[in-house]
Amino acid sequence: MKALFPPSISPPFARYAHGVELPAGARLVVTSGQLALLPDGTVPDGAEAQARQCFAQCAAILAEAGMGPGDTVRINAFVTDRAHMAGYMAARDAWLAGVERLPASTLVIVSGFTRPEFVVEVEVTAAKPDQA
Repeated sequence: MKALFPPSISPPFARYAHGVELPAGARLVVTSGQLALLPDGTVPDGAEAQARQCFAQCAAILAEAGMGPGDTVRINAFVTDRAHMAGYMAARDAWLAGVERLPASTLVIVSGFTRPEFVVEVEVTAAKPDQA
């Protein structure tokens, strides 16, 4: 996989790639949007704590397919207010710590989720060359 940073456009303003090129035959995993619902039914307080939980859940899904954060090619994230961007970005950057090839990433501000206590939702797409 190759991160794409065209020199003809401005560089990303955060830790992500403008695009990611996948090799032919790569296996793909696409997660559903993950909300920060803990196994006991509680929801962490604050955007950063919720984003960390969302990324932990994405990591668990990727692990089921033998993948991890370094295989992520795209992150789509949603927050309910601009004020949640910093917490989300801190959690995203922590999840990608040590990852050499950065994924493409989009963050959108939305009006809300299924329950009012949710302030962040994250979905990822990951790819890995097929070993068959």
